[in-house]
Amino acid sequence: MPKHRFAALSPRFVISSLLAGAMITGLSACSETSKLPISNGMGANPELPAPNSRLLPTVNVAKAVGWPSGLTPTVAEGLQVNPFASNLNHPRWLYVLPNGDVLVAETNAPTRPRNNLDIRSRITSWFFKRAGAAVISPNRIMLLRDSDGDGIAETRTIFLDNLHSPFGMALIDHDLYIANTDAVIRFPYEEGETQITAAGTKVASLPAGEINHHWTKNIIASQYGAYLYATVGSNSNVAENGMENEVERAAILEIEVANGRSRVFASGLRNPNGLAWEPTTGKLWTAVNERDELGNDLVPDYITSVSDGGFYGWPYSYYGQHIDDRVKPQRPDLTAKAIAPDYALGSHTASLGIAFSTGSLLGDKYTNGLFIGQHGSWNRKPASGYKVIFVPFNNGQAAGPAEDVLTGFLSSEGEAYGRPVGVALQSTGTLLVADDVGNTIWRVSPASH
Repeated sequence: MPKHRFAALSPRFVISSLLAGAMITGLSACSETSKLPISNGMGANPELPAPNSRLLPTVNVAKAVGWPSGLTPTVAEGLQVNPFASNLNHPRWLYVLPNGDVLVAETNAPTRPRNNLDIRSRITSWFFKRAGAAVISPNRIMLLRDSDGDGIAETRTIFLDNLHSPFGMALIDHDLYIANTDAVIRFPYEEGETQITAAGTKVASLPAGEINHHWTKNIIASQYGAYLYATVGSNSNVAENGMENEVERAAILEIEVANGRSRVFASGLRNPNGLAWEPTTGKLWTAVNERDELGNDLVPDYITSVSDGGFYGWPYSYYGQHIDDRVKPQRPDLTAKAIAPDYALGSHTASLGIAFSTGSLLGDKYTNGLFIGQHGSWNRKPASGYKVIFVPFNNGQAAGPAEDVLTGFLSSEGEAYGRPVGVALQSTGTLLVADDVGNTIWRVSPASH
């Protein structure tokens, strides 16, 4: 397949050039400000302004500072928040076991050899460090247990260690599956144990390699456990590294557990992360981070149901069949069948974790819908995301404006106290939120509890 390139400059070059300028001359202070409120880019019919590609795209990095002593996120009326576990090491993803134990992936991107870093990559590394995303990956799964039910985990153990940038987790019978950045690994699991010492068995490889641009790989099991579905993000912003480096990427893969065979289940999804089964229809939903450098107000990240064989546009088009002229050559045959997402979440919000509500413990308004962790923007003025929201559902579809559940992750000066990533519901109905900058798992419960 022909190699895809920008007509002019590649986005990685542009970003790196801008970051260099921002570090040396403070040019980021002069970058564009959004023309639309973030709410215009949300919902079933988001406003999609004309693309605005600039030589110097917006860079607005929230410096990671962590939570001041005694300060917590701001919670919606009728709810309360407390730290379920603190002083963790870059916690990003959550999985609740049937017995109530909580697994936490303490993880980050794989280390890239220093001698392979050119000047652009080193500038980008500076940006990640400022945003709190440059820590060395702990490469482990922690187990948290709240035996007395007081909302605070008093037991904390290293459940699995020496992994390779782990992220997604799924339990099928007595087997625990971990999605490393390059493979799905199976471990034997017995209920109640606080550590697994047995060696893992490789089930299936996942796309990784030298670039591995979007390294996070999430997994979810099918209803009867015969299949795993794995998210694999793109190896670029919009295919500037060539489509030969995008094989089985920007996709959700279906993996047959019994033999490890895999196939592309859905494609054209730039960077899918969260996965969840909608309880009414049984459809698979995902949260997707869309492309950059088309302006502050494009392209909205989104949640959507995904269909077997469905194509969702990337890299040739966005939000259905809106052509991205930067991608050359185009594929009109694919664009013609690009499926528009179900619900937009605002541009550059970095929406990651999703969890469908399973009851009314948190109040009637949260009985039917989706909780979404928004990690937050680095390339929008004003910043977007940096909160947990709830999108109500009706008859299996997103049906109403999003509501803020947990906010206050940014200071008045624009510094980041924390950044939400994974979200999960406990069997009690309380909501857990992984905060990788605040190194905390937050617990949201009714104010009366």
